[in-house]
Amino acid sequence: MKRIYFLLLTGLCLGLFSCDITDISPKDALTDESYWSKPEDLKLYANRLYENMPGPSHLDNTSDNFVTANYSSLLFNERTVPTNNSGSSWGWGVIRACNFFLTRYQNVQGAEADINPYVAEVRFFRAWDYFGKIKLYGDVPFFDKDLQTDDVDLLYKARDSRDLVLGKIIEDLEFAVQWLPEADRAEAGRLHKNAALTQLARVCLHEGTWKKYHNAPAGSLSSEQLLRRAAETAERIMNSGLYDIVRAGDDGGSLMSFDGYPLYYANLFIQESLTGNPECILPHIYINSVLAHGLSRSAGFGTGLSRDFVESALCRDGKPTGSSPLYQGDETWETELTDRDPRLYQLIDNLNRPYQIINGEIQVNPFTNVTPNGGVTGYPCIKFHSPLPDQNEADRSTYDWFIYRYAEVLLIYAEAKAELGECTQDVLDKTVNKLRDRVEMPHLTVTPEADPNPVNYGYAVSPLLYEIRRERRIELVAEGFRWDDIVRWKAGKLLENPKTFLGMRVTPQSVAPYPEGTFYGEAGVQTLTWEGKELIRPYPGKAPDDAGRKWADNDRRYLEPIPLEELTLNKNLTQNPGW
Repeated sequence: MKRIYFLLLTGLCLGLFSCDITDISPKDALTDESYWSKPEDLKLYANRLYENMPGPSHLDNTSDNFVTANYSSLLFNERTVPTNNSGSSWGWGVIRACNFFLTRYQNVQGAEADINPYVAEVRFFRAWDYFGKIKLYGDVPFFDKDLQTDDVDLLYKARDSRDLVLGKIIEDLEFAVQWLPEADRAEAGRLHKNAALTQLARVCLHEGTWKKYHNAPAGSLSSEQLLRRAAETAERIMNSGLYDIVRAGDDGGSLMSFDGYPLYYANLFIQESLTGNPECILPHIYINSVLAHGLSRSAGFGTGLSRDFVESALCRDGKPTGSSPLYQGDETWETELTDRDPRLYQLIDNLNRPYQIINGEIQVNPFTNVTPNGGVTGYPCIKFHSPLPDQNEADRSTYDWFIYRYAEVLLIYAEAKAELGECTQDVLDKTVNKLRDRVEMPHLTVTPEADPNPVNYGYAVSPLLYEIRRERRIELVAEGFRWDDIVRWKAGKLLENPKTFLGMRVTPQSVAPYPEGTFYGEAGVQTLTWEGKELIRPYPGKAPDDAGRKWADNDRRYLEPIPLEELTLNKNLTQNPGW
C-alpha cells in the first residue's frame, strides 16, 4: 500500500518546482500568468504545503512529562524576548503561500468539483498555521491575501483579536470538510473530510477550554459553544464507522507479546504501514529508499520521562498508587512497573520490552539508561523505538507516523462532554474504556475515587474530569499534546512539583545492576533527597524549590513573546503581557 504514496511524493517535488513563478511572461518559462490553467496545477501547488505536516519526532519535551538533558529556559522562566524571527514561529511564509494560491486559483478553468478539493487543502493548511499562531501568541494579524510591497496599511497593521482569527480558522476548516473527499476515496496520505473534522474538533476543544480556564471573553463563540462543537465534531467521526482502537499485532516484525507481556500499544507506533490501520485517520507515509526518518534510533536518548509522569500512571486495578494494594513501591525500577497500567512498561525501556533483535534473537537491556545523553531520568521513553535492526540504522526508519490518531478523537469527545457536564457511562464506554480495553485495564466509571495524591492544577477539578485528563496524559504521551494541554487548562502550577524535573529513586537495590561508578562521585549520576527519597537529579544547579518553576495566575509563559525586530518594524504591534 505504501507504493501508492510514491505518486504524492513525486507530485510534491513537481509542486515545489511549479511554484517558482513570477509576474513576467517570457515564452520559454513557467510564469504566474501561464501557470493557473487547469486543476492539475492546483494539485501540484497544494502538494508543496504538505511539507508542513508533522513528521516523526519525540515530542512533549517541554512539559511535565519529560526531562531533557539540557534544562528548558521556558520552564525555569529564564527565556528572554528573541531579537528576530530566527527560532521563533512569528513567520508568515506558509500564510503567504496559501493566500498566493487563494487569490489566483479562480483563473483555472474547470468544474467546481475538480477545483474546490484543492482549494480545501490550501484553506486547511492556512487554518493549521493560524491555529499554531493563536496558540503561541494569542492575537495575531489576519491576512487573506498575499501582501505586496505597496500594501502598506496591511503590512503595518495591528494584531487582530484571537477570537476573530479563530472564526476564520473555523471557516477554513468548514470549507475543507465540505469539499475534501471522503476518507475512503482520498489518495493515501492526502487530506480528506475526517482529517479536517479531527482538526476542527481539536481547535474547538483547545479554544473552548482556553476561554473557560483563562476567563477569556466569549466573543462570537462562547466556551460552551466551542466545547459543544468539539463534542459534535468528534462524534461525527466516531459515527462514521471507519475507525476503531486496535491491538497492534505481528506487523513487519513487531512483537505481539513478550514473555506473557502483551505489546499491543507499543506495536502501534512502530508499524511499517498505517495505511488501512483502523486507528489511523491520516498517516505520514515513509517508503524505503524514497523517504525515511531517524526516530527509532534516537528514541530514548537525551530525554527521559519525569518521575511525576511515572507516578501518575494507575495500577492494574484502576486505582492510583496511593490507594492501590497492588502498588509494590519504587525500591527498584522493576517493582515500580509491576502491576501498573500496561502502557507504562510499553513506554519505558525494561526487561519486559524487547529493545533489539540480533540475528533473530530478542535482546533486552539489563538496566535502564541513566546518563545525561541517554535516559536522563532513568525512565527512557522508547515509545517509538523498533527492535528491528533495519529501523535503527541512521535515518533509515521507514515506519509510518500518525498525523491524526483515532484515540485523540475519543479523548476529545470524553473531555468535551465532561466539561459540559454530559459525560455519562455510555460516553466513557465509547471513549476512555475502549483505550483501557486495549491494555486490559478496568473501566472508568462516572464516579471514580479521588486520587489521594493528586497533581496540582492550581484549582479543583471533579474526580471524573481528573481521570479523563490522566487518561489523555498517559495515552498521548510524546505525541505533542501535553504543553498545549497545560496552557489551555491554565495549569502551569503542575510544573511547580519538583518531580516534574527529577528521576527514578536511587536505592542499593536499584543501582545494583549498574556498572560501578554509574552513580555518585564527580562523574556519576547526581542525586538529591526529596520527601525522604534519594532521586536522580538531572540539573545539579537547580533546586527543588527553584523560583523559576513558580507560576503566577497571570504568568507570561502562557503566551510567547513577539520578536523585538517585529515590534521595531511595525509600531502598531504590541508585546504580549509580561514580556
